[in-house]
Amino acid sequence: MKLSSLVLIFIVCNLTFSTISAFRLSPSQPTERISGSAGDVLEDDPVGRLKVFVYELPSKYNKKILQKDPRCLNHMFAAEIYMQRFLLSSPVRTLNPEEADWFYVPVYTTCDLTPNGLPLPFKSPRMMRSAIQLIASNWPYWNRTEGADHFFVVPHDFGACFHYQEEKAIGRGILPLLQRATLVQTFGQRNHVCLKEGSITVPPYAPPQKMQSHLIPEKTPRSIFVYFRGLFYDVGNDPEGGYYARGARAAVWENFKDNPLFDISTEHPTTYYEDMQRAIFCLCPLGWAPWSPRLVEAVIFGCIPVIIADDIVLPFADAIPWEDIGVFVDEKDVPYLDTILTSIPPEVILRKQRLLANPSMKQAMLFPQPAQPGDAFHQVLNGLARKLPHERSVYLRPGEKLLNWTAGPVADLKPW
Repeated sequence: MKLSSLVLIFIVCNLTFSTISAFRLSPSQPTERISGSAGDVLEDDPVGRLKVFVYELPSKYNKKILQKDPRCLNHMFAAEIYMQRFLLSSPVRTLNPEEADWFYVPVYTTCDLTPNGLPLPFKSPRMMRSAIQLIASNWPYWNRTEGADHFFVVPHDFGACFHYQEEKAIGRGILPLLQRATLVQTFGQRNHVCLKEGSITVPPYAPPQKMQSHLIPEKTPRSIFVYFRGLFYDVGNDPEGGYYARGARAAVWENFKDNPLFDISTEHPTTYYEDMQRAIFCLCPLGWAPWSPRLVEAVIFGCIPVIIADDIVLPFADAIPWEDIGVFVDEKDVPYLDTILTSIPPEVILRKQRLLANPSMKQAMLFPQPAQPGDAFHQVLNGLARKLPHERSVYLRPGEKLLNWTAGPVADLKPW
């Protein structure tokens, strides 16, 4: 990069810092309400609009799995655990299945962890099949719709495709028995076999109390232009390179490792959350999957998310105006990140920060304990409520069968 260009970037950068340093995560911070229908949807109250019946499954499908490994309470897939806890005490819960609009099946499919904390999804299809066979045998409600009025939380990398490698997830496809159900999942990518129509895309779990404990003084200037901590290469799983993150993370490193505007590294410091609060832009590139907790962290800490994941479907996209609060960069344009970000006018940055400062925006990205109005739990219920009333096609005629119980890989058919 020419010296004159670098100087120009620093000038733009410093102007931006001086302009936005007053904007921080604080109730007194200037905020901007989300305009139009999106803002109304975000603030909807689902109570009174739907009733949910929670199946009481044997503890081997949920509680006993968690007892074996309490780490599941804090990993990014923990929404499946907290969703069950929320619904058990929620005013939308009904103990009378005859009056239920929706049926929830609490199965913890991502709580089989390796020593380093990564979930192994290989038993998940068998576990899910076993749970569905159980409810189909003991209650009449699955059989009358073959799951079309049921919902499942499947927060793994590629949802109900149950594999962490995209190529193999695509080869597997969504578990056949879940083809009619509504899936609540973190994975979202347009025109992808692992995202079925009607799914509800949610944020990954990020510990609310932990983030709260790392808040820094509200007037701390944002002295970092671009921030990122994480892998650029996954040598262990992608030794030849180019497959992991479709090469986007590698392109970030190769192009900007020596750029003074980019604070990027593989090291994950203890000041990670504090650093995000000192940054203007936080990179949120795809990894093995399009999504990561960085998206949640960026919104919570008021750092403008730079989303690098082509065709990503973002959490609660009908309620959160992602185009207004974030910056979208095509994977092929990663080499031009510096030009793209330094060319954004300060007034546009300021507006994005005002929107990010809206408490309802942050609340919608969290699964707090206890639940709070407008949080991610309530956004899921809002999504389910907007699907009501069910269409007539949901209910099958007597004797009608649409699902193939023997479809899928042979290994999935073994008893669990």
